[in-house]
Amino acid sequence: MDKKIAIQGIQGSFHHLVAQQYYNENVQVLECMSFRELVAALVSGEADEAVMAIENSIAGSILPNYAMIDENNVKVIGEHYIPIDMNLMALPGQSIEKIKKVFSHPMALLQCKEFFKKYPHIKLIEDADTAEVAKRIHVQQLKHVGAVASKAAADIFELETLAESIHTKKSNATRFLILSMKKKEPNGEKIDKASLKFELESKRGSLVSVLNIIRDFNLDMTKIQSMPIIETPWKYSFFIDVIFEEYEEFKKAMEILEVMTEQLKIFGTYKNSL
Repeated sequence: MDKKIAIQGIQGSFHHLVAQQYYNENVQVLECMSFRELVAALVSGEADEAVMAIENSIAGSILPNYAMIDENNVKVIGEHYIPIDMNLMALPGQSIEKIKKVFSHPMALLQCKEFFKKYPHIKLIEDADTAEVAKRIHVQQLKHVGAVASKAAADIFELETLAESIHTKKSNATRFLILSMKKKEPNGEKIDKASLKFELESKRGSLVSVLNIIRDFNLDMTKIQSMPIIETPWKYSFFIDVIFEEYEEFKKAMEILEVMTEQLKIFGTYKNSL
């Protein structure tokens, strides 16, 4: 039986494209209109695995997603990067000058803010999903309304592309995590990346000591993200990604960090996709 994969958004969304690339073209997806709904589907068992955006090269990290992964003890079993190509689309036969409102996911609008400075008459409105807006325009035949979404969404929902590649920086990419409630079982592929979280007591040099262990065991830190611990003002959790050549070196480093930190949680080890 094929796995059911939870995605944020609908068919034609960037999450759907990632699911198709990571699994296969005919992947069975469960459409979720929010990241919270996506995690809930995973926790309840309604979905077997999930695809979740975690950071964009222009807009940065999606901080609430780190917290949801942590709070629900979700496992990271893989990652996937895709170039993001944002396009402005509307019903056929319209011009940009006639568009009054553009709806899209807030991260999508953030990536295209420079483009829309040239069109101050257009009101930008945040919505749940890029492709869902495209679908709504098609179903309701909404005139003077645009969507920012993928070319796949324009094709699926029969919209005309008014402007292509409108994101600010052309080297625009998003990293997606592949999530499960089960730890990834070894299947012969090389495991050389890990996502983890630790908490430190508030004393000088504690973070430097952790970073020194990471260096001493030949781990290369590719990401560090701090988040405040709500219950304890001025105390922080650190979410990091590391890549490594030797899994045994990674394990030894984690044994030491277990002692050095107040809390250490390994979300998952998986194959580096870059």
